[in-house]
Amino acid sequence: MHQMNNPTLLGTISSVSSSSATVELSDSVESGVVILEGQNYRVGQVGSFVKIPLGYNKLYAIISGSSESGKIEEQETISPDRRWIKIELIGEIVGGEFERGISEYPNIGNEVHIVTDSDLSKIFGERLQDHFEIGTLSSSDSIKVSLDLNKLVSRHSAILGSTGAGKSTSTASILRSLVSGQDNELKLPSARILLIDIHGEYSSALSDHAKTFSIDSPHNKLFIPFWCLSPESLIDFLFGTLNESTRALYLDKSVEERKHAINANNLDDIDPEKITNRTPLPYRIKKIWHELCFEDTVNWEDKDKTIPAYKGDEKGDFEKLSPPRFLPPGAGQNSPFKGGQGLLRKQLDLMKSRLIDTQYSFLLDPGPWNPDKDGKIEKDLGDLIKDWLGHDKPITILDLSGMPSARLSLLLGAILDILFETAIWGRNSISGMREKPLLLVLEEAHRYLSKSENGLAKSMVQKIAKEGRKFGAGSMLVSQRPSEIDETILSQCGTIISLRINNSTDRSIVKSAMSEGLSGIIDSLPILRTGEAIIVGEAAKLPTRCKFTELPEGKYPNSKDPDVYQSWRKEKTNEDYSELILAWRKQSIN
Repeated sequence: MHQMNNPTLLGTISSVSSSSATVELSDSVESGVVILEGQNYRVGQVGSFVKIPLGYNKLYAIISGSSESGKIEEQETISPDRRWIKIELIGEIVGGEFERGISEYPNIGNEVHIVTDSDLSKIFGERLQDHFEIGTLSSSDSIKVSLDLNKLVSRHSAILGSTGAGKSTSTASILRSLVSGQDNELKLPSARILLIDIHGEYSSALSDHAKTFSIDSPHNKLFIPFWCLSPESLIDFLFGTLNESTRALYLDKSVEERKHAINANNLDDIDPEKITNRTPLPYRIKKIWHELCFEDTVNWEDKDKTIPAYKGDEKGDFEKLSPPRFLPPGAGQNSPFKGGQGLLRKQLDLMKSRLIDTQYSFLLDPGPWNPDKDGKIEKDLGDLIKDWLGHDKPITILDLSGMPSARLSLLLGAILDILFETAIWGRNSISGMREKPLLLVLEEAHRYLSKSENGLAKSMVQKIAKEGRKFGAGSMLVSQRPSEIDETILSQCGTIISLRINNSTDRSIVKSAMSEGLSGIIDSLPILRTGEAIIVGEAAKLPTRCKFTELPEGKYPNSKDPDVYQSWRKEKTNEDYSELILAWRKQSIN
C-alpha cells in the first residue's frame, strides 16, 4: 500500500546512533530497479543517497552498508526475511538550501525515501563561483560534481589508486577542469599550478595549458642551482662522508664566496656581515674544490708556510678542475716542508666526478645561473622563479624523468625548498603566494614520502603540509601506495580522491582517513571503474562517487602500457642499438 502511494519509499528508521541510522526496508520494496521521473534507480546501492522528510526539513544520508537476516519463530514457521540498510547522516535542506551537518536527528519510525535527480540537483546543482566541475555522479550522468577550489588548494588533497585505475588520466582531467572548464576555454589565467612529473607523462595531456621544463629540453631546460640547496644535503651529495672540520671549512669558504658574489653582481642592498651558508647567493663551487685540493696536498718552500712549493707552473685551474701540483717534501729538515695531510683525496675525487658528470649538469652547472670565473651570473634567482611561475600558462610541469632516480629526494627537495622559501619571504609581496597561491601536484608521492625515508623532499613536503596554508602554498599528492606514505603527511590532506584500490592494506589507510560510518563505501573501492573515484573531505559538498570528465582526443598522459601482443606479433627485423647506446653515453634521450 505504502509503495503504491509513495513510490520513493524505502522503509523506516529502526535505530539511530551518533551520525548513523539503521533503516528496515519495507516489505513492498524489492531489490532491483525502480523507475521514477523517467529515470532508473537501483534500490539500496552502497554509496547512493536517501532522504528523510522531517516537517519542513529534509535530512539527507548516504547508504554505507546493507544486511539481511531471517529467523525461525517458536511455531517453527519461517518468517519473511527482514532487510536493513545502514545510512550515514550527511546534511539537510532547510529553507531550500542544502547544508552539511544536521540540526536534528530522525526518530524511530520516520520514513526514508529514494533520492531522485530533482533532489540531487538541489544539492549538487548550485553553481558556486569558487567551485569547478570535475565530472558527473556515477549514479546519474545528468548531475554534475564540483569541488571547492579554495579548500582543495589550501587544505591539501590526495589522489590515490592502484596501478591501472586511471590516476594519471584523472589527475590530468582534474587539472584541465580546474583551469579551463568543460569548454576548454581558459577560466583562471592567473592560476599557479606546478606539477612534479616523475615519469614525463603529462606534457602530452596538458600541452595547451602548460609550460614544461625538462633536463633534456633544448628550449625550456630545467635548472636547479646548487647554491640554492641546503648546504648539509649538498655536502653529503658531493663528498659522501666528511669529517666535521672539513665540513666546517667548506661552509666557511662558501660564505666567503657568497660575500664575493655581492660585489661581483652589484648586490649593494645586502649586508655582507649577515651572510650565512644558507643565504641564496651564487658561489664558485669549482673554486672551493680547488682550494680544498690546495689545503689537502700543499707543501711549502719555507718553514713559516707562506710560499707554496709548486711543481713548476702547475698551480692548477679551478675552471678546468685542474688541481695544483706540489714538489714532494724534502728529507729531514730540508725544504719543501710538508703541509697538507692528503686525507681528502677520496672525497675530492668524488666531488670532481660529480662536477664533470653530465647527468648532474642541470644542478652543478646550471647554465645562466652558474657563476663565471669572476663570480658573476647572467640570471638571478628571481629569474628562475619567474621562469617557473611567471609565464603565460596556468600550469608548470617540471619533468624529472631525466634525473638520476637515486637522487630524486635531494633534487625534488631542492625544488620544494626554493618554492617554500619563496612563499615564506614573499608573503607581503604582490608577487608572493599569499596574493597568488600555488598548488603543488606531487606525482609518485610514495617514492619520497615513505615512513622510512628521511630525505630533503619528505622534510619539505611535511613543512608545506603543516605550514603551507599560511603562506599560500597547497599540495596535491598522487600515489598508488597510500600505505607507504607517512601518516602525518596523509593526515594533513583535507580532501581524499580515491580511485580503484585493490590492496587491502592501502584500502585500510584510506578508510582510516574517513569517518567510521563511510567504511562500507570504501569497501567498494576494488570494484570502481577506471577513471571513477570516491571523493570525500572538505572540497566535496558530499561524499561522492564520481566519474571524471573524459579528456579531449589526443590529450591523454603518456602512461599507456605497451601493447605486448601487437609488438611481439610483428616480423623480426635487424635491430640497430647504436642510437640507444649513444643516448646512454650522452645521458640524453633526444
